Amino acid sequence: MPHVRPPRAGLLHRLAVPVLVAVGLAVTAAPALAQKGDAVPAKRAGAAKGKPKARDHKTFLVDRVVAVINDAVVLASELDVRLLPMLADLEGISDPGEQQRRLDKLRGQVLEDMINEELIVQAAGEARIEVDPKEVDAALTEIKQQNKLSDDEFAEAITAQGFTMAAYKNDLRRQLTRLKAVNQIVRGRVNVTDEDVRARYDAMVRRSESVRAVHLSHLLVAVPDKATDAQLAAAKEKAAAAVQRVRNGEDFATVATEVSDDDATKAGGGDLGWFERGTLTPEWEAVVFSMDEGEVRGPVSGPRGLHVFYVSEIKRTDMKSFEDLKDQIKTELIRRDMDKETKAWIDELRRKAYIDNKL
Repeated sequence: MPHVRPPRAGLLHRLAVPVLVAVGLAVTAAPALAQKGDAVPAKRAGAAKGKPKARDHKTFLVDRVVAVINDAVVLASELDVRLLPMLADLEGISDPGEQQRRLDKLRGQVLEDMINEELIVQAAGEARIEVDPKEVDAALTEIKQQNKLSDDEFAEAITAQGFTMAAYKNDLRRQLTRLKAVNQIVRGRVNVTDEDVRARYDAMVRRSESVRAVHLSHLLVAVPDKATDAQLAAAKEKAAAAVQRVRNGEDFATVATEVSDDDATKAGGGDLGWFERGTLTPEWEAVVFSMDEGEVRGPVSGPRGLHVFYVSEIKRTDMKSFEDLKDQIKTELIRRDMDKETKAWIDELRRKAYIDNKL
């Protein structure tokens, strides 16, 4: 039988409860490290009124600025809130040094995202783009429905992550503001024509014409280990003769039953069943999946000798009509171009802005 490559093990997907994230103003339990000029004085609980004692002049750090974007700031507590749902992925790293390196990289990436988000909010303000409170309430209702949470469960999920409902609504309003800004400012830069949609469909059709599965048969002409030139020549002649018999009109199964040295398959006419892409060795897959239906090809070298292959049936990827797919394709093209133009727009905003990343 042909050498079949074992299937790849399926990826293990972790089923996680959807995380409700809010970039609020809550201060995390663990205070951030102080930087010069960032300390914020705070009154000690229960301090006596009147002239403070000398020890009461002590300052306590409750937060610090990690980025300045024009006239706005990002606080360490806000960054910590954004990082919180992502920290579970770092718990499986046993090396403390590697864990810290990953955390530092993640903090940097998330802070850059927050800087970009703030720039979009500022651009929305300049363009007088606003979000009505009713839109925020509608978005909250949709989030609860998507997560299948009651009002009490939703409030509990927010509180469990250290947020207030006001902070969560504020972050949601900012998200909706950014979405509106992108749709109103960037969307005008994107133009997907009917010709673009047709070209994309034609490319999809060309790809779908590739064979995805074959019904394969084979016959084997055995070659001994360390075969002499004469033995190899005789084997090639036998295989070539079998190929010619099939091309002359004989049934492949009949020829395989008479000629094949593969005792496991010859009684069944060499039938091996259906093979999908990725299940044969790359060398044989390149041969078999380039064959037409009803084609015989060989001899092809293998670990046990020479093989002759026959493809009796072919399965190709089904393709819907252009009319059925044109709206979907247009939406995908718009989304692709929107992603590209949004990135270019954010780059423009960054070039014009004052940004001080303090990490």
